[in-house]
Amino acid sequence: MDLSKLSVEELIELYSQIIILLKEKNVIRTKNLLGDLAEYLVINHYKNTSGLPNLQAAPPGTQNVDALSRQGERYSIKATTGNLTGAFYGLIPPNTEGVEIQKFEYVIIACFNENYKLIKILELTWEQFIQHKKWHKTVRAYNLSVTKNLIAQSKIIFDNNQ
Repeated sequence: MDLSKLSVEELIELYSQIIILLKEKNVIRTKNLLGDLAEYLVINHYKNTSGLPNLQAAPPGTQNVDALSRQGERYSIKATTGNLTGAFYGLIPPNTEGVEIQKFEYVIIACFNENYKLIKILELTWEQFIQHKKWHKTVRAYNLSVTKNLIAQSKIIFDNNQ
């Protein structure tokens, strides 16, 4: 099928049909398309790669956790098409009293190119997350900047650029 020959209206209809099919196949579970794609692709990559934990999706609505291992380890999965991940909510804001309760054991960052192709999967421990998290005052939550330093300290699970 040559998509370039379709009208804008036909492309929108096709996109709508694709979204419906992806929902039926449980690839997309929410209105966060990129986040849902990241969760689906990461979980499948972990399941299908020898030596990696067999992950399963966390129940819908589980706060801060997107996947679980058979050993009970909790994984937060974030997606990015640039160098900034989505927000991590529910953590103690900077300059606030209190002890941070560990929300997950690992953060997985799924890096996509501008065309939503998965190019890299990075894994960080909770301790690495704490070290690299940055406060985003507009959204009042933390996120991670995918820098050379963060990549160097991460476990690289998948790299399509190699």
